[in-house]
Amino acid sequence: MKKLMIIAFLTVSNVICVAQESVLLRYKMKKGEKYQLTMTMKQDMGATGGMNMKFKFNSSIGEVNKGSYVSETKVKALSMDMLQGGNVMSYDSTKSDDELDMMGKQMKAQFAPFFKATIYTTTSSRGKVTNTEIKPNTPALNQFKDQNNSIEYPEEKVKVGSTWSDENENQGMKMKTIYTVSKITKDKVLIDVTGNVSGLGTGKITGKVVVERASGIPSSSEINVNVNAGGAEVKISTKAIMKKI
Repeated sequence: MKKLMIIAFLTVSNVICVAQESVLLRYKMKKGEKYQLTMTMKQDMGATGGMNMKFKFNSSIGEVNKGSYVSETKVKALSMDMLQGGNVMSYDSTKSDDELDMMGKQMKAQFAPFFKATIYTTTSSRGKVTNTEIKPNTPALNQFKDQNNSIEYPEEKVKVGSTWSDENENQGMKMKTIYTVSKITKDKVLIDVTGNVSGLGTGKITGKVVVERASGIPSSSEINVNVNAGGAEVKISTKAIMKKI
């Protein structure tokens, strides 16, 4: 009985220690490292239509200086299926011209500038983007230039239950996102995501993020946004996987 009590005590003590562990979340990029971000975006507008897009971005880390780093990102692959007005339009950059229909070939011409441009992003070790440039300038790529999967981390250490938030606005739609640490393991920090949308539309944000402790990168994330805009319900789901290559 005494041994069982000791084992139980040690088990409980270990759980408490893990729960109280604090972690300083920071991006620890090194010059020359290469990463690949695969992102899937689904937009469901009900009877109005919808769109599925999949991007593959390759990034290399250039200059690293005083707690910030510069990444050079290029679009490596893109595919899209869109339903609008009863018409289905599809495009896949990995297919040859012979495999594309007429609409696919038209979309290929529209997306061609994406593959020629490089996105230069300066990011702090906390994940705050301080500068972004696209060379050559490609206006159509602006809406994707910040898709680097980064999260701006808080100044202080976090533990299970810690929360922080950020806000951004895009084309009149304001989004407040709240991050809550749900679990800390030896290698990862698991984060629950909630929030709300206001402005041109109103809605809710939910999701989960997994952060690698060694590098600070969000290795996987799934964010869902349900918005009511002008009486129309729109569901947007974004899944991302980031890995070192």
